[in-house]
Amino acid sequence: MNTGLWVLQGLLGFVFFAAGAVKTFVPKAKLVDKMTWMTDYSDGQVKLIGLAELLGGVGLVVPWYLGILPILTPIAAAALAFIMGGAVMVHVRRKEPFIPSLVLGILSVALCLGRFGVFGY
Repeated sequence: MNTGLWVLQGLLGFVFFAAGAVKTFVPKAKLVDKMTWMTDYSDGQVKLIGLAELLGGVGLVVPWYLGILPILTPIAAAALAFIMGGAVMVHVRRKEPFIPSLVLGILSVALCLGRFGVFGY
């Protein structure tokens, strides 16, 4: 079980870190063509979402790996699941594909529960 959770942590950590870095460091004007939801948000809001994803991606891996405040890993997973819930709502409202956000949210919930020990590990 631990190996599976590590794989999930690594994959989710990479995805959220990369997505967050793009939203944080690439100008919104360059991203709007591919991420049309950004038209509903200010540049600062997009950067804040990106920063939350970037830090969440780090929080999925680093605390558990270092053994320093490992409780932060499932908390990061819960926070990212919450962010993905918001993303699903935005995409549904805009009639855009929401499945990727839904899958990331579900996987984040699974990681949160796994690292909190709900599955008996």
